[in-house]
Amino acid sequence: MKKVFLFLIILLTVQLAGAQNQPLWLRYPAISPDGNTIAFGYKGDIYLVDAKGGVARPLTIHEAHDMMPVWSHDSKTIAFASDRYGNFDVFSVPASGGQVKRLTFHSANDYPFDFAPDNQTVLFGSGRGVGANNIRFYSPRLFLNLYSVSVQGGNPLLLSGAGMDLAKLNSKGTQLVFQDRKGYEDPWRKHHTSSVARDIWLLDLKEKKYRQLSSFNGEDREPVFASDDASIYYLSEQNGNQNLFQQTLSGSQSVQLTQFKDHPVRHLSISNTNLLCFTFDGAIYTMKNSQSPQQVVITLQNEGRQSTEKNIPITGGVSEFTLSPNGKEIAFVNRGEVFVTSVEGSITKRITNTPEQERMVRWSPDGKSLIYASERGSSWDIYTCKMVRKEDPYFYASTLLKEEPLIATAAEEFQPRFSPDGKEVAYLENRNVLKVFTIATAQSRTLLPAGRNYSYSDGDLDFSWSPDGKYLLADDQYFGFGGAHTAVINSAGNASILHPINSGFGENNPKWGMEGKILTWANNKDGRRSLAYKVIAR
Repeated sequence: MKKVFLFLIILLTVQLAGAQNQPLWLRYPAISPDGNTIAFGYKGDIYLVDAKGGVARPLTIHEAHDMMPVWSHDSKTIAFASDRYGNFDVFSVPASGGQVKRLTFHSANDYPFDFAPDNQTVLFGSGRGVGANNIRFYSPRLFLNLYSVSVQGGNPLLLSGAGMDLAKLNSKGTQLVFQDRKGYEDPWRKHHTSSVARDIWLLDLKEKKYRQLSSFNGEDREPVFASDDASIYYLSEQNGNQNLFQQTLSGSQSVQLTQFKDHPVRHLSISNTNLLCFTFDGAIYTMKNSQSPQQVVITLQNEGRQSTEKNIPITGGVSEFTLSPNGKEIAFVNRGEVFVTSVEGSITKRITNTPEQERMVRWSPDGKSLIYASERGSSWDIYTCKMVRKEDPYFYASTLLKEEPLIATAAEEFQPRFSPDGKEVAYLENRNVLKVFTIATAQSRTLLPAGRNYSYSDGDLDFSWSPDGKYLLADDQYFGFGGAHTAVINSAGNASILHPINSGFGENNPKWGMEGKILTWANNKDGRRSLAYKVIAR
């Protein structure tokens, strides 16, 4: 009986070890043109594995984030993106291993898409600026221009400013297939349908003519040419979940090739023999012709980065900070954690230590408490942290701290601001509702209801208490998205909302001044480049 029990323990140990060695959430798999090897990204490094599975070996080992591998057509070189110098640049490395070569040097992010058929240049996307005659609204965050750069490095050549993404050449280099980019939308968002959803396009380089290949009003993306250049494979949500489709260039109906449920297929690549490679639910799959997809079983036998512990300096990369009322200490956020440091000395104390993000930290008026938002649980909530011992004069030198949730419901609650007397907290609920929470009664009241403000990104709506605590100054887009009116709101919530300016030119970044006797704001009356500042007596 003891032998059987011991055998079961050994078997379980082996199974657990095997599970730990078989990683998930492998990204950007790229199958080599000869179909023998798959390059993929895992925890910021590039790995290679046999296309049939097996033990993966690291191709890059670097503290920076390496991703998006792309093969040369002779299967000898891999281009990839890395942020080794701050932003992402294009690098290359021999597939057999060796010295990494930097190909691009711009301050904008550069991402490799493909090699030219002769393997002498790399096509890449970049948000760097284009010519003044380009009719597209320039935004480095929104639109990538298509460039090529020599595998020896040098000055890149602009190929197109039309907003191409993930562009691929056919085998002859005469056509480009790509997904477009019409506007901002998170590339990881699922089931997105709008006027800016991605479509597949074909560019004939000789004729300089574009042709739209997809027409679904949702996402069509990541196209690649079949080996005969007569059809393309791509990913689409046209039948619900994002799956793999094929369509001929002659314009025939697309054919769905995979039937995955619940999760999207991503990261499509193809070999010269039409062996397709992609990810689903964190794992890598291959597929040939109309056969069923096969998961590539991959094991890692190196330590990886999951058990790495290291000291990280927090003197740089501070995302926000705020000075204490006594002027002796500064609370700041670094890598999603709250810290407090002394102004005159060199003492820093860590306040939070969680896997979730903390941000939007503020001091209480007496400097004895901190308030901030945390993403713990299923939504953003508001927490406070207080010094426990009266003998502790400063946060950075405190011996005992007490943290507890102050406002924690199913709604998204963040951006807390103490009232001047410290008895109430103003905050945003669900990113657009302005509320005030009374600490003594643990009750909230609404000052600006839903439907008046439209948040485009966290923190783009602002508000502040008047010095006497009787009013709040807030953004109010009651007439529509895109242009705020400055609102003066009675903090008790029992009076009409006042709009003292109504300039028609937008009223942004309103502030109290002179102990609440004036307010200031910025508008675009004199053009976007020269903001006009106005003052009004209260």
